[in-house]
Parts: sequence; C-alpha cells; structure tokens
Amino acid sequence: MSLLDTINADLKKAMLARDEITRDTLRMLKSELLTLDKPDEMEVLSRAVKSRRDSAQSYREGGREDLAKKEEAEIAVVERYLPAQLTEDEAREAITAIVADLGAASKKDLGRVMKEVMARHRGQIDGKLASSIAGQLLA
Repeated sequence: MSLLDTINADLKKAMLARDEITRDTLRMLKSELLTLDKPDEMEVLSRAVKSRRDSAQSYREGGREDLAKKEEAEIAVVERYLPAQLTEDEAREAITAIVADLGAASKKDLGRVMKEVMARHRGQIDGKLASSIAGQLLA
C-alpha cells in the first residue's frame, strides 16, 4: 500500500470520527503529494514537520500557546507516516560512524558528513540535531 493510499484511508477514518486536526493535516499532505510531479514522500513529510515546528516556536514567542499546541498536534499526525526518529544517543552513534567512514576530520568536511547523514537516515533524524552533533564531532 502506498503512502497516498494509507493517507486516503486514514483521511476517511478521521472524517468519520470528526477529527478535524487529523482531517485537515491529512488533506494538506495529500494535496502536496498530488501536486508535485514526482514527490519524494519522505521530503514532503519531513518538510511538513519542520515547518510546523518553526510555526509552533514562532507562536510561542508571540504568546499564542493555543496555536502552538495546534501545530504540535499536526506534527503528531504527520510523524505517524515517518520512520521512527533516532534518539540523540542513537544519532550521535550513527554520525560518529559516518565521520569515521568518510575520514572526516575538520569543519570543512561538515557538508559531506551532513549529506551522508541525511542520505542514510532520511526522515529519521532532525537536521538541526544532526548538524549540531556533526559540528561537535568535527570541532
């Protein structure tokens, strides 16, 4: 079953259950997947989570906790379709292995390391966390 089929089935369930957050979030995901020519599903999902995290942070800074909570609820919906996220310790272990594999030794290698991290652990690791860990390892 494709991701789009799964989203369609879950959208129907959300509509029947009158779950507005899930319904609206799945409609947005479905729209993005259908409008792109050849969508990279993990990229669409990861981008959806990232934009909502940024929005939630902005809402919090603006004193709009209600809107921040709505964004976080939408993140939870989107994350159902992503692979399990690596913990910080698992991410550190994975990035350490990649640094060793590539023979990276300085900050100049950060781009190469990040490219490999995102290729190997696509959708499983947050880019900011990966960049932070890689930066520490290459310091």
